[in-house]
Amino acid sequence: MPYAPSAHAEADVHDWVAAVLVPGGGVTVATGDDAVVGVMAVSRRDGFSWIEQLSVTPRLVGQGIGSELLRHALSRLPPPIRLYTFQANAGARRFYARNGFEAIAFGNGDDNEERCPDVLFERTREETTCRPRTR
Repeated sequence: MPYAPSAHAEADVHDWVAAVLVPGGGVTVATGDDAVVGVMAVSRRDGFSWIEQLSVTPRLVGQGIGSELLRHALSRLPPPIRLYTFQANAGARRFYARNGFEAIAFGNGDDNEERCPDVLFERTREETTCRPRTR
């Protein structure tokens, strides 16, 4: 992500995924051509459902993988559902807004590891469909 430098070395991220993220549950992967092409992690805490991670292989963005992962989350998580993304990630912001999430707070980056301005989104309705991308 050119707008958000990694806060950890790649090896540390791999170790965290293997030791913490996956064993913690709530992880869904999308595969294609025998490879992981998308990943989503969800949780329930503080009275909210959270999409903690939603990532698609960059060259495959716009092909419906993120929509499928989000649809999966919406079918299983009770609202309200919250998530953070970086303010500079215009594509993600459009994606979430198109799918019924509203920006409810903007941060200056002091509360995330990357130290990049972020935005908190929330979706309160129960509809489980995702809207198709329009061009």
